[in-house]
Amino acid sequence: MRRQITSSLRESWRQLISSRQANFAVMTALFAPVAITLTAFAVDEGALYTERRAAQSLVDLAAITAAANINKADAAVLATFADNGMGAVTLLGSGGSTQPSSGQAVVEVSRGRYAANGAVAASGRFEAGKQPYNAVQVSMRKIGHLYFGTAIMAPPVLGTTAIASAKAEAAFSVGSRLLKLDGGIANAILGALVGGNIKLDVMDYNALVSADIDVLSFIDALATQLHVTGGTYSDVLASEATIGQIASAMANVPGLDRPSKLALQAIAAGAGNTVKVPLKHLVDLGPVGNLGLGQKPAGLTVAANALSMLTAGAALANGSHQVEVDLAATIPGLSAVTLDLAIGEPEQFSPWLAVGEAGTVVRTAQTRIKLTATVSPGTSALGGGIKLLSVKLPLHIEVAHAEARLADISCPTGRPDSMKVTVAAQPGIASLRLAESDASGFADFTRPQSFHEATIAEASIKLLLLSLDLLKIKGQAFVAVENMAPQNLTFSRSDIDGKKVKTVSTRDAAKSLTTSLVSNLSLSVNAAGLSLDVTSLLGTVKPAVVKTLSGVAEPVDTLLNSVLGLLGVSLGQADVRVTGASCGRSVLVQ
Repeated sequence: MRRQITSSLRESWRQLISSRQANFAVMTALFAPVAITLTAFAVDEGALYTERRAAQSLVDLAAITAAANINKADAAVLATFADNGMGAVTLLGSGGSTQPSSGQAVVEVSRGRYAANGAVAASGRFEAGKQPYNAVQVSMRKIGHLYFGTAIMAPPVLGTTAIASAKAEAAFSVGSRLLKLDGGIANAILGALVGGNIKLDVMDYNALVSADIDVLSFIDALATQLHVTGGTYSDVLASEATIGQIASAMANVPGLDRPSKLALQAIAAGAGNTVKVPLKHLVDLGPVGNLGLGQKPAGLTVAANALSMLTAGAALANGSHQVEVDLAATIPGLSAVTLDLAIGEPEQFSPWLAVGEAGTVVRTAQTRIKLTATVSPGTSALGGGIKLLSVKLPLHIEVAHAEARLADISCPTGRPDSMKVTVAAQPGIASLRLAESDASGFADFTRPQSFHEATIAEASIKLLLLSLDLLKIKGQAFVAVENMAPQNLTFSRSDIDGKKVKTVSTRDAAKSLTTSLVSNLSLSVNAAGLSLDVTSLLGTVKPAVVKTLSGVAEPVDTLLNSVLGLLGVSLGQADVRVTGASCGRSVLVQ
């Protein structure tokens, strides 16, 4: 009986094992928990992936917006998150370490500089904090959402980062305007600078003052003369050209009016100065220089005044060399006028016109002028037997470089018509002296000049039977145009399109600098080696000398302003012009 039962059980067990009825139900019961767990994990993982992608897209957008508004990057990022349904954001300072909480994202915004340099690893192309800023890095950390896995694990922290860059650029120059031109003076000075005999009239010069030159077309024309083909603008600017070649290339720029073209051709034909100008000291195109010849940058105009560009080139051709100009009797009341010029290299080889991002600097050249004028006394007899024989005006002017720095370029609304370009401009410190200087060192800008009393006037006196013709009135005076400080000049789109020139000037620039000098003049008198005390004569002589010099102060000031304006510098002022600008297109770079 026992054997039968055991055998029956074995048979039943074999039948159970070999039977395939309800297998699926059994397996489902066994593996359902595992399948459900894996499904929940896949759903959570897919949801996290989608959430991470959405977060990355939002961070990308925030970085692009911030780069387009780099001066208000923080506000731009917060606005982007809020506009896309994420208002609960904690903004950290650079290097912050706050951890995100549920429903609250942590965002870090870092402004810096991005260099698209293939020789540098991608991770090292962005330098946080480096100025001038041209890129923004936005990083976000937030708690991810788990739908099924919260019971067995903590929600992960999702981290995303994006870097966007926008290359805002502007073309600008610093110099001085020519408000009034005297053809004779301009011919004499320009002729001395270019080493030739220039014979243009006022109408020719006015045509050059009002003419604009497309700088890229000018370089194209210059490339033909220099036999540079198939290269870039930077290739041309790396070479040198004479002032005659520069004038000739300017005359060949398309669209130039006929009077300007003829005037430039005359200057090119008359220029005898063979000194070659390093073109990179005249123009710096920045990134635009990488374009091939004949190509134009989208949305950016690079233009320059014809006469200003010509005189800037002429000044470079005469850097650290003395130029002597005989102006003859060009000023009423003066019987003779001689002018010595010395023009130094622009500091740190700054160009006169530049295209670049914020932080780009242009400077004028340091300039020295010595003007010696012989004044015709109005009335020689002063009474008491005293006669004023001659009066001389030995005037020395030194103007340090003026500087303009591109401070900011922005398009607040994102549209070109909202463009604003800010330039921080600072005039060059100027000093004026009525004195005599040592002959040597005038053109040496590495050291200051030394000055001493000059013979301002000569007089004679008749005392009884004694007649003295050798009375020398000596003196000196000094005036400085100081209190220079950078001032911001803001150019709108309409200012740029309208070719507007804006001026920054010192607060205490004298209206009549020569008059100020004359009023500060200290005089002494001696009898040319004779042991006679003639100091008492100053009471009679000094008013006559001061009156004589004051009579020519205004025309002398006009002459100085014309000379300095032609050279692109000014006393206590700096004129700035922005000829083109582009906010650039903000793009993701990492």
